[in-house]
Amino acid sequence: MAHAQVSEIPRTTPAPGITAQPPQPPAARAPMPPATPAQPRMPRTPPSFRSVLRHRYCARLLIASVTGRLSLGMVPVTLILAARADGHSLTTASLLAALYGLAPALGLPLLGRLADLRGLPLPCYLGAALVTAALGSLALAGTSHLTFTAVCVALAGAGCPPLEGALRSLWPTVLPDDAHVRTAYTLDSSTQEIVYVAGPAAAIVMAGWLSPTAALALAATATLVGSLAFAAARPARTWRAVPRPHDRLGVLRAPAMRPLLAALIFLGATVGALDVAGIAAADRQQVSWLAGALPAAFSAAGLLGGALFARFQPEPRPRHLLLLGAAFAACWLPLLAPLPATVILTVAMLPGALFVPLLTAASLRVTTLAPRGTSTEAAGWMSSAIRLGQAGGTALAGLLGGHFAIPLLAAALCALLLGARTAPAPT
Repeated sequence: MAHAQVSEIPRTTPAPGITAQPPQPPAARAPMPPATPAQPRMPRTPPSFRSVLRHRYCARLLIASVTGRLSLGMVPVTLILAARADGHSLTTASLLAALYGLAPALGLPLLGRLADLRGLPLPCYLGAALVTAALGSLALAGTSHLTFTAVCVALAGAGCPPLEGALRSLWPTVLPDDAHVRTAYTLDSSTQEIVYVAGPAAAIVMAGWLSPTAALALAATATLVGSLAFAAARPARTWRAVPRPHDRLGVLRAPAMRPLLAALIFLGATVGALDVAGIAAADRQQVSWLAGALPAAFSAAGLLGGALFARFQPEPRPRHLLLLGAAFAACWLPLLAPLPATVILTVAMLPGALFVPLLTAASLRVTTLAPRGTSTEAAGWMSSAIRLGQAGGTALAGLLGGHFAIPLLAAALCALLLGARTAPAPT
């Protein structure tokens, strides 16, 4: 992460050439003119989201990035609806959605490495073209032919443009200091909640209004428009990573990065398991609204927690990551009790409020550990770890009946790995 350059405060020096005066009889001194007060060193409050967005290019980059990533929230739901409309079973439809969720775990680190080596526009354009072609083909041909559908789904997932990593690489270049960058990381983590709330909602509305294939076309359009707008911005066109030595391992060369990425897999598993736990709790209590309200409340609490974390953010320290992980795990414990639906909804907001601060602290730690010239690839690995965890958490929770013990176990393992003491590799 770039460090802010703080200019020194001007110092006053004695005026040269003053000669001694002969002794004078005592006289009343004229009142001294009021001295100009020195610049007070008051504790600086962390910048707000609004102050970050006021800087040039920041709002454009964030909006374009969120627009380009909107398909990540839209496509899984749309695939299930499209496959069901074409006569496939729910199991087949779910497998297609899982394939889309897993494919970016391979594509994002590769496109991120390409961005670090060749600049941001090329992987953004390449990924947008691949996603648009794959989703457009599905929108035109439908999902009747499973082999063709699976290939298109895999390409659409693997081709996701590395917009999240690119944005994290650009924050230090468009913001004046580290405090603004930390707030920007929190803002970016908070907007991910919007992607996974607004994305499925937009897909369901479009599928109900027109058709699931229209929702696929909308997802392709959002990826294309967002990626082009992002890559055409001047900071994205001019950004270049610092030169780095040739290393096949790249980001994974830093030993401390490996337990951190493993912790992020379990962090993602908590979210994936929560969706299934909400469905299971809704079935047990026969309240259908809980299945959709639970992840929505979790995400809304994440937005609030992110805003509060940005307002009171401390200087990042490794122990903060461990403390946040431990608190996040502890907040799942009350959900093990047999609670009414409304209480479940309220209690689930506790871990939800800590999810974005924990994700932000982990993002800052990943940036710190990443070797020189690997910032975009590092963010790609981070996104891949979370997506793998989401898919694994969903699958495991489904096999074990959707009990809240699954996200609790994942959160506990996340906290345990966050406490791993591994020295970072030299950069």
